Amino acid sequence: MAEERRAAAFFDLDRTLIAGSSAFVFGHAAWSHGMMPTRDLVSDASKAIQFRFTGASDEKANAVRDRILEAIKGATVDELMALGDDVIPRLLDDVRKESQGFIDLHTEAGRDTYMVTASPIEIVASLSDELGMTGAIATVAETVDGVYTGELSEPFCYGPAKADAIRRVAEREGYDLALCYGYSDSLSDLPMLELVGHPVAVNPDGGLEAVARTRGWPIVEFSRTARRVIRTTTASVGAVGLAITTYVLGRRHGRRAARFR
Repeated sequence: MAEERRAAAFFDLDRTLIAGSSAFVFGHAAWSHGMMPTRDLVSDASKAIQFRFTGASDEKANAVRDRILEAIKGATVDELMALGDDVIPRLLDDVRKESQGFIDLHTEAGRDTYMVTASPIEIVASLSDELGMTGAIATVAETVDGVYTGELSEPFCYGPAKADAIRRVAEREGYDLALCYGYSDSLSDLPMLELVGHPVAVNPDGGLEAVARTRGWPIVEFSRTARRVIRTTTASVGAVGLAITTYVLGRRHGRRAARFR
């Protein structure tokens, strides 16, 4: 019998799995540990409020990248890992219940699940474990003898680099990208969404919403309260129907695939 093709679901973090900015939470922890000056924290707080409602841009993302790399320069890996004690509980509190539901849905369907984010791998790897995900794809900073140099050892996990990283994981794990799912809020993640067979726009910014409507991709909006609001494009099935179909078909496919691993 031929081996069943495998699939996975890839989730952006900021404004998708969580409501706000993981970079600000990380920055606050770095500030409390003396790794970031107060003026930078105040600036980041303002940007985090704006991000929560308007999303990211390439310029903002690059600025955050540079800020994080500068903050950890000269720190040890152990020191950065210790920030997780402050960061992980706060991020877990900000995880949307609806997002956790989609993770659980894909897991039950037999698919692996990955967090894909520009945030540091040292932090989000633990967060993905807490959420019961398969793993995390994130930004990796360079170290020499256990000390951060302030440079990257791999491309910044943002925009096209996210898609490249997902492609490498798919090749390594044997995922059929045509069967995979992608979830994001931002037009910057268009390369990632175009890579998979089942892209879903979650709380999309204006650019991504326009693309999703044009291409008939499902649009899912999670409210900031317990009530969930769902809108769909006219060319797509309803998001609830998508979830049910994902579960029924995916479970059948996923369970068969599991037998061949």
